[in-house]
Amino acid sequence: MGKGLFYLVTTLICSTASAGERYEFYNGVRSLGMGGATVLVANDETALLHNPAGLGRLRDYFITLFDPEGAVSQETEQIAGLKILDVMDPQDTMELTNKKPGKHLHIRTQLFPSIVVPNFGFGVLGKYEINAETNEDESAFKYHYTNDYALVFGFNLRLFNGIVKLGANARAVNRTEVRRDDIDPASTGNDLKDLAASGVGIASDTAIVLTAPIAWLPSIGAVYRDVGRTSYTYRNGLLMRTDDDPHSTPPTLDVALSVSPILGKRWRSLWTVELKDVMNSAEEDGYVRRAHAGVEFNYADAIFIRGGWHQHWYTAGLELAIVNYQFQAATYGEDIGTPDEPREDRRYVVKFSFRF
Repeated sequence: MGKGLFYLVTTLICSTASAGERYEFYNGVRSLGMGGATVLVANDETALLHNPAGLGRLRDYFITLFDPEGAVSQETEQIAGLKILDVMDPQDTMELTNKKPGKHLHIRTQLFPSIVVPNFGFGVLGKYEINAETNEDESAFKYHYTNDYALVFGFNLRLFNGIVKLGANARAVNRTEVRRDDIDPASTGNDLKDLAASGVGIASDTAIVLTAPIAWLPSIGAVYRDVGRTSYTYRNGLLMRTDDDPHSTPPTLDVALSVSPILGKRWRSLWTVELKDVMNSAEEDGYVRRAHAGVEFNYADAIFIRGGWHQHWYTAGLELAIVNYQFQAATYGEDIGTPDEPREDRRYVVKFSFRF
């Protein structure tokens, strides 16, 4: 564990060149408040997608009926104002960003109703995410759109009284996406049907968590995502039929370390560091862009205060949990530049849940 910690901390100070935002299939408001760390953070329904071995950390069951989550960037209001619904159409989005060249629009909404019990769960994910921008020199319009609907099942196997947890999930994903950086800002008639690729894929993640049965419960965990590469070629899209398939998702390995000190009679905490996609060489993508660190202070499972470091910038979060209701909010900075020239896109995310 000592060598692993040294490796993770060392990589936090290294960086090389790679461009653009790193897209994730799923990330939630809790982990984003904790620096974007996911591997050893999940101990609720989000474990189904963050780390299926985290299902072994559940202390109770959760039935989540309604949990809308939404995120916007700091510059989205400057671009869209009250015309927030117009960004669902690429032509309308381009006309908005043309008025604010060099400003980055980011919008994400998602729902994840689910049922989880210790060591097992299933849920349904619906997600829309849009990133758009007209270049500062007005030479091109970038439009990145992702719409996912997914059915996911997950389970965990506890060994040696929970010291070892082995988890896996399986999901069927209907994806519609656009990845265009070269649209002419003066063009007309840009339609989602013409720009998009759509298809259905079958994916799986596997995971392991090792926890020492001593004070602070030091843990090391790893999640191997998109085992064997996820291709969206099983069949054409269920909601939109297109000539092209979405880009396949290569496998990645995320690793993390954590400790969980008890601070007082009703106070607990969680501290974690994480490196995503450790199989990716520094030459392909900078280490800093994949490095995450976070902390959470928990008072009586009712008030949660969170903070962290995501890529180059701070994160912060707050949660209030009252009976069956849960309110969460977070802010974080996303690097949409390169390691040589980082560029922060400050984002804000909120979530309201009803569960029992």
